[in-house]
Amino acid sequence: MKQTLYQIDAFTDSTFGGNPAAVCILNEWLEDSLMQKIALENNLSETAFAVKKNGLYEIRWFTPTVEIDLCGHATLATAFVLFRYFETDKKIIELISHRSGTLKVTLENTGKLTLDFPIDVPKITDENLALNNAIGKTPKKSFKSTFDYMLVYDSQKEIESIQPDLNALSKIETRGVIVTSPGKNVDFVSRYFAPASGIDEDPVTGSAHCTLTPYWKERLNKENLTAKQVSKRGGELSCKLKEDRVYISGKCVLYMIGEIYL
Repeated sequence: MKQTLYQIDAFTDSTFGGNPAAVCILNEWLEDSLMQKIALENNLSETAFAVKKNGLYEIRWFTPTVEIDLCGHATLATAFVLFRYFETDKKIIELISHRSGTLKVTLENTGKLTLDFPIDVPKITDENLALNNAIGKTPKKSFKSTFDYMLVYDSQKEIESIQPDLNALSKIETRGVIVTSPGKNVDFVSRYFAPASGIDEDPVTGSAHCTLTPYWKERLNKENLTAKQVSKRGGELSCKLKEDRVYISGKCVLYMIGEIYL
């Protein structure tokens, strides 16, 4: 059996930027163990699998080690593949996740893709000394969302200088840790670490912006927010909150189309 695999750089307008994701559009679901092996073999932060059923696409996401509940950049990458190769007459793709519900992606006239994702409001939490020690810098404030911790700092320079103890961080019970601050040339910046989920540092994390957007909207009192994830690869996002949904926009670039043999 042969399966086409697309590798897409998401949240960037140039190859080798943003966050790479692998995408497989399947005729029917493979065994979970096989999808996990494919994700491990790809060794990217996420591999997305999608199957069309009743006019909609079911979607699932795997890191090299686990299936996860929600992934922004791999959803953006999947929609990019669908718009370009499978649903060329559409401007909106609707996806269903058995873990995160209904997700939509819109193809804008600018060429950007906009995710329609559920909000994940962070709640203030007590200081976690083990977490602070693992990150290596004490935050100004600490928050917890459904999936992640979020640590807030004063400056972009602090975010860029963080060098966490990844082994210690992997022992924290959470999907991942967001670190964030106001940005120099954007409204806010962030980085994302998830060694417990098989990802030391994620280059650009769309789903983290479901938490970042409501926080920075309230703090900055702005409707339209510009964001940058200041990882080594880096990525740019536009974010907007409307009721209980977060709209996250960015571009994608095709890196590779290949075949895997199963």
